[in-house]
Amino acid sequence: MQAALTAFFMLFFSLLSLLGIAANGFIVLVLGREWLQYGRLLPLDMILISLGVSRFCLQLVGTVYNFYYSAHKVEYSGGLSRQFFHLHWHFLNLATFWFCSWLSVLFCVKTANITHPTFLWLKWRFPGWVPWLLLGSVLISFIITLLLFWVNYPVYQEFLIRKFSGNMTYEWNTRIEMYYLPSLKLVIWSIPCSVFLVSIMLLINSLRRHTWRMQHNGHSLQDPSTQAHTRALKSLISFLILYVLSFLSLIIDATKFISMQNDFYWPWQTAVYLGVSVHPFILIFSNLKLRSVFWKLLLLARGFWVA
Repeated sequence: MQAALTAFFMLFFSLLSLLGIAANGFIVLVLGREWLQYGRLLPLDMILISLGVSRFCLQLVGTVYNFYYSAHKVEYSGGLSRQFFHLHWHFLNLATFWFCSWLSVLFCVKTANITHPTFLWLKWRFPGWVPWLLLGSVLISFIITLLLFWVNYPVYQEFLIRKFSGNMTYEWNTRIEMYYLPSLKLVIWSIPCSVFLVSIMLLINSLRRHTWRMQHNGHSLQDPSTQAHTRALKSLISFLILYVLSFLSLIIDATKFISMQNDFYWPWQTAVYLGVSVHPFILIFSNLKLRSVFWKLLLLARGFWVA
């Protein structure tokens, strides 16, 4: 029974990964084509294509990581190949978190109805900062990943010493990996997460108040404007839930609470990559440009199969 459940969640994880790779690849292809055609992108499209690239690569690395780990449990559980995968995984995760944060900030400054002078100044300046913020996020993610690698390297160096010389004095390095690194990662991931939460909560509160005012001014629930604001609220709340789920799952994953030998490993990995796979579809269906291309492709595919 346990083997059947494991096989089911492995299959479900594989399907979820394929969907996520396809959706993120679609976003990158559509916006990349527009970039090549016109030579420029809007600030929103810059963030979306950056987020699509990082999530596409993250999903690939995560899929390879999990199945390679599953096939080589003994030699991979403490080897240098794990350090190699984690180097890419940490960089892509941190970059993805920053891109999501800038996406929420852009949504906030474009949509929220806030009249504070600081917010109005940010509303005017932020779109011009987007390319530099994206570049800075990549550089910061790269530098922090190298620092984590430098801090974590003694653990794997000790692994080699134990493997080839039989030295068993690795208590300090194990303590670094089990206690200090998760705390360090929590601090690092909390910075973009705080930016995201502040901006998304401001936006949700602004849309909620605006929807409430529209309903009390005689607009019915069937009014197109009210429905548009309601859809936007649902989309933002979904974004918030998936982001928080990803953040919490990364923190728990950093503690190594659920190992490969645990019966809940594959369900847990499904939860870890749920946001990376599901949120691209929310972005596609909430973006007019992406949604129109998506439906055109579906109609073409339908016509091809019918013919």
